[in-house]
Amino acid sequence: MIKIENLTKFYGSNRAVNNISFTINDNEILGFLGPNGAGKSTTMNMIAGYLPMSAGKVTICGNDISRDPVKAKECIGYLPEIPPVYPDMRVCEYLSFCAGLKRIPIGERSKEIKRVEELLKIVDVRKKLIKNLSKGYKQRVGFAQALLGNPKFLILDEPTVGLDPNQVMEVRKIITDLRKDHSVIFSSHILSEVSAVCDRVVIISKGDIKAIDTIENLEKNYAGNLILHIKVKGDRTTASNIIELTDGVREIKSIDPEGNNFFSFTVVLDGDEETVRSALMKDLLNNDISISEIYTEKPDLEEVFVKMVNQETKSGGAKDLLRELIAADGGDPDNADDTDGKEEDQ
Repeated sequence: MIKIENLTKFYGSNRAVNNISFTINDNEILGFLGPNGAGKSTTMNMIAGYLPMSAGKVTICGNDISRDPVKAKECIGYLPEIPPVYPDMRVCEYLSFCAGLKRIPIGERSKEIKRVEELLKIVDVRKKLIKNLSKGYKQRVGFAQALLGNPKFLILDEPTVGLDPNQVMEVRKIITDLRKDHSVIFSSHILSEVSAVCDRVVIISKGDIKAIDTIENLEKNYAGNLILHIKVKGDRTTASNIIELTDGVREIKSIDPEGNNFFSFTVVLDGDEETVRSALMKDLLNNDISISEIYTEKPDLEEVFVKMVNQETKSGGAKDLLRELIAADGGDPDNADDTDGKEEDQ
């Protein structure tokens, strides 16, 4: 287990990470999400021991990374946002160099290097200079060095950046397969990718953790009301009355005529989905209203993410935006309130 406690990072007077705590469990894939500048890379750098923390504690397999960094780092493989590759080395030379840094016994290095080369499918470029590789292959080489030594925990910062769709799917499968023997924390801007492979996610914004939960719970608890779409044939007024009076229906959002006595209803639910659907279907059919289509518009991780990271922006309102614009123009943002007042008076 990796345990992060009250982790904080200041750059001068700017607090990039604000007293955050969470754990990475054994054999777990944890997604780390946030907008640009949220503190994701800074947090990962501190967990990996690359950056010193201003306050807090990171414990890896029982080892405090600040007090016993060597033992702690033996348990992790780290792929930063920009792969730490040497462009004038050949791939095989670079991996051999990294194996030495990780203290892999000389007699085992060739076998271990071959293992990661095959896993990341870079055998065909192993003799090439890294500077001559595409961005996608450089990313794979960086991933390969993180896997050297078979560490228990993998910290991957944007591991699929620069990869084409086929390569993204391959890396996604690799990450999923790694769960058998490893724990993985990785950041990504591709939310569908996170949804496909992660057991839990951490959402961070402006250095603060906004949520830690399974994707299923986040989608259920944070995305708001479910939307039910139902297409029926029959009397519109009868169908509308039945739908409106069904327990668990909050409102009919829209009714669209489809022709030939067909109507499509968009319904907002605030009750249990299965209970509402069953009641609706029973009552409609009992009143000679046939149902040609019914489905629920499920909330997804993207909706949750946008809602959570935009909460602070919305609460700031127009004044915060005005202050930012005045500061960008070299003015005094403290006068923003006065400007707002003048505009209102006019």
